[in-house]
Amino acid sequence: MGYKSLAECVNDLERNGHLVRIKEEVDPYLEAAAIHLKVYEQQGPALLFENIKGSRFPAVSNLFGTIERSKFMFRDSLDKIKTLVDLKGDPMKAIKSPFKYAGVSLTALSALPMKVKPSAFEKAKISDIPPIVNWPMDGGAFVTMPQVYTEDIENPGIMNSNIGMYRIQLNGNDYIQNHEIGLHYQLHRGIGIHQAKANALGQPLKVSIFVGGPPSHPLSAVMPLPEGLTETTFAGALGNRRFRYFYDNEGFCISADADFVITGMVYPHENKPEGPFGDHLGYYSLTHPFPLMKVRNVYHKKDAIWSFTVVGRPPQEDTSFGALIHEISGKAIPQEIPGVSAVNAVDEAGVHPLLFAIGSERYTPYIKERKPQEILTQANRILGSNQLSLAKYLFICAKEDNPDLDIHNVPSFFKHILERIDTERDLHFYTKTTIDTLDYSGSDLNSGSKVAITVASDKKRELGTEIPSDFKLPNIFSGTQLVLPGIMVIQANEYVSEAQTVHEISILNEALKTQDLSTFPLLILADDAFFTAKNWQNFVWVTFTRSNPSNDIHGINSFIDNKHWGCKGPMIIDARIKPHHAPPLELDNEIEKKISRIWDKGGSLYGFIK
Repeated sequence: MGYKSLAECVNDLERNGHLVRIKEEVDPYLEAAAIHLKVYEQQGPALLFENIKGSRFPAVSNLFGTIERSKFMFRDSLDKIKTLVDLKGDPMKAIKSPFKYAGVSLTALSALPMKVKPSAFEKAKISDIPPIVNWPMDGGAFVTMPQVYTEDIENPGIMNSNIGMYRIQLNGNDYIQNHEIGLHYQLHRGIGIHQAKANALGQPLKVSIFVGGPPSHPLSAVMPLPEGLTETTFAGALGNRRFRYFYDNEGFCISADADFVITGMVYPHENKPEGPFGDHLGYYSLTHPFPLMKVRNVYHKKDAIWSFTVVGRPPQEDTSFGALIHEISGKAIPQEIPGVSAVNAVDEAGVHPLLFAIGSERYTPYIKERKPQEILTQANRILGSNQLSLAKYLFICAKEDNPDLDIHNVPSFFKHILERIDTERDLHFYTKTTIDTLDYSGSDLNSGSKVAITVASDKKRELGTEIPSDFKLPNIFSGTQLVLPGIMVIQANEYVSEAQTVHEISILNEALKTQDLSTFPLLILADDAFFTAKNWQNFVWVTFTRSNPSNDIHGINSFIDNKHWGCKGPMIIDARIKPHHAPPLELDNEIEKKISRIWDKGGSLYGFIK
């Protein structure tokens, strides 16, 4: 069918039982976000907030809150899009099966952007937009579902554009109200390339921020598209409706189907402090200088709907984004990285900190002892690919060791790895390199380390399923918990310094080096062992968001052999909170009490919240 607008999508969802209207007045400061979080937790409907305090515009959230609802919105185009992705890897399929792929040409036609006559937009100010603040320590109101549009200044035009979902700070800090807003993005993204070119020429970069429009537009802004394929073309194909656009009288590109468009200029090397912001790792990203956008115009449709989401410790609505992206592009991974059959950015660990991958060892059948060889090169390829390059921990194994291994079954994948890992051989570090800007476990902003743990081997050990009765810890540690087979969490004192940690590891090494821990190849140091071991979700979140591999991986009977680090006993990951880490996100208890009126008897969400 192809939605023409966000309003059309909202109405369709409501007719089919996928959306509920919130009629009560809701404060954009924390309340709207808290309601969203509660409904998402219950896997509830999309929400249309009809009465946002202090704003004349309604707001919608949780559109993509379940994979079922996401598929429903794209029910007429999803299979065709997956076919296009499939064909990208093997165009000969269209020749071999012409009837099967006959509809692809029509989908390709809808991918072409369409320039249209300027349509009716009204003007507003930044302060008219619903000023939604998600978390108590946030530096102001943010746009959390934007489509940030830029063009290549050296080769302008819609076919050389980039659209990305980069957060936008609307107010707070040192921003001049209604005249300045902040852009947060990483320099390797498409907009960063465009800005670098503009900076080199000493010219400002024109930026258009679209909010709303058909749901294919925001989804396209987060799709990992190959070079040369623009988000506007993908949005058209996915939405069964060509991306419609025009240029205003100042030369800014305007999405004709967007609900809101904010235009402005980013001048070379002009920054202001942006943040803090409660982010998808489950912590705040702190205040840092980021590009400043000087606002020119704020346009909106007559009946515009503001679109937002809430990010935090996963899973959240962006989890469904990720699931839908995998649904569409999952088959593309083997096409992009030869020998790799699957990659999973583990959502429960905050996506970027932890990757699982299944590769292959195909070329050395004559080697007596199987060991990682080809998967080492595959690991390098993965860590050098687009957003996968942000990962800190990569666990990669060989498909030949278990062809039925499910990369999305986290406990099963760890079991496979730990049954086979050789901690003397299989750890490969990348030091003093880049990591996710939002990850504060490293040594500085955007700086840290990575480790590839490469496993290709026959099964080496059975994994422990209970703490050994004769296991003894030195008295500076105060207890243990079992989280998964082969993984023991140790209750440690509060982190003090690197020097103190070296001392603690030395004491632990002395106590454990003579004990038989062959069934426990992985030990975790934690501030709260009980919380960390409560479930595997807590384990991966604590362990991989609170550690920097080069600094925080230790081992019993460790050694360095020609600059290769390994250990002859268990590997230890220090997952304690360090002084330089960002604070974790916590809900405001008073806000939690206030919003209960929405699902009490007579409230708009009565019966939806258990």
